[in-house]
Amino acid sequence: MLKPLFGGVFPTDKRIAGIHSIPITNDGSLIMVWDKNEKNLTTIGGRIENNEDLDAALDRETVEEAGLILKPYRMPIASWYWESTNTYTVFVLAKVKEYVEMPASFETTGRVTMNIETARQMILKIEGEGLRTELLDIVEAVYDQFISLH
Repeated sequence: MLKPLFGGVFPTDKRIAGIHSIPITNDGSLIMVWDKNEKNLTTIGGRIENNEDLDAALDRETVEEAGLILKPYRMPIASWYWESTNTYTVFVLAKVKEYVEMPASFETTGRVTMNIETARQMILKIEGEGLRTELLDIVEAVYDQFISLH
């Protein structure tokens, strides 16, 4: 179940095993990626590797999957609890600092830049209501606050 993280605070009651970003461009668009295996539009991220902190994992995943460098400020906006592992995946908003070349051989074909409504319509068409549409609702609810902070 997706849970909003009001106040932009990471959960502390369980281990965070995964982290995903929704990067925001200078013009206010959001970026997602196309997962070539799942054939879905998805957020950017994955598992935290040995001895990585949250920022390092997010930075690595964002370069690997989208060819993006993020600015340092990140706002946690939602968590997904995995009962099977008793861990969280956390979703964060972050602004794009710069674009870099994507490494080859990862599970995404590249970034897709759009506004929130376009993302919602594409996701609804591809997969219907679910985690990603719920996540977009949360993004929309905190978007103005995030933009005004950084």
